Amino acid sequence: METRRLGDGDLEVSAIGLGCMGMSFGYGPPADDDEMIGLIRRAVELGVTFFDTAEAYGPFTNETLVGKALAPVRDQVVIATKFGFDLEAGRPQHGLDSRPEHIRDVVDASLGRLGIETIDLLYQHRVDPDVPIEDVAGTVKELIEEGKVRHFGLSEPGAETIRRAHAVQPVAAVQSEYSLWWRRPEHEILPVLEELGSGLVPFSPLGKGFLTGTITESTTFASDDFRNVVPRLSAEARRANQALVDRIGEIAACKEATPGQVAIAWLLAQKPWIVPIPGTTKVHRLEENVAATAVELTDEDLREISGVLETVAVQGERYPERIEEMTGR
Repeated sequence: METRRLGDGDLEVSAIGLGCMGMSFGYGPPADDDEMIGLIRRAVELGVTFFDTAEAYGPFTNETLVGKALAPVRDQVVIATKFGFDLEAGRPQHGLDSRPEHIRDVVDASLGRLGIETIDLLYQHRVDPDVPIEDVAGTVKELIEEGKVRHFGLSEPGAETIRRAHAVQPVAAVQSEYSLWWRRPEHEILPVLEELGSGLVPFSPLGKGFLTGTITESTTFASDDFRNVVPRLSAEARRANQALVDRIGEIAACKEATPGQVAIAWLLAQKPWIVPIPGTTKVHRLEENVAATAVELTDEDLREISGVLETVAVQGERYPERIEEMTGR
């Protein structure tokens, strides 16, 4: 697999990474650990070198899983994790905590769970309005100087926050949702990343599974699957949004590809410093996603997709209001 550099720095990773959250959290009951270890190692065999986790995924269990799976190949991979939530109650309750002392505690705990000496990429999971971003960036800068962290990142920040953080410690990468059905980063985030020389790591590049074409209005999610509360994935919204998947499916058929592969290839075609991190718990989906790096979209293909996006309006908000208000700060 080809590699990409996240921005102007020395953070080089595979063209797509693997988002590991769903193995432990968010999409129904946790998957079997041994199966997920096998999947992660299969990803390495396929050339994936970039793996995304967080203390909040589980909480805590996903870091342990990822660390165990990657231990035999630690020197070949880039591991990203995150801080920023108050998880003392045992479940993420959307309480934010990016106080410097908390960041340090989280980093030490994450290093232990991952079984590593240095975190390759450390993100602030969500911007904490009660802690100046300069204090956050300064703390991570100290951790980099101490050898506990290599690179600093932000997840779902606003443009001004990125600038302020970058002035203290270069922001190697920003992780934000970006896909065929969520293009808001194009308005402000992509221009500022290009200006500053930072990379973009899109999560949910497959629209939480919807852009694969395997989810319909009749699909039933597990009771603890967070997609149950996503307005954009209500049965009514899915029925309306099927038009987008159908149109992308037509383009995919002409390319002898799947809709999901076209969705990933479209992201890769936007900027050379974009590295999506589709997640999965199925080996055949992993292999399908990796194969998307070989799907070449011509200028004509991209114009056709742009035309689809201009004419098909996506229905429904991407998050409930209580979650959406935590983003873009």
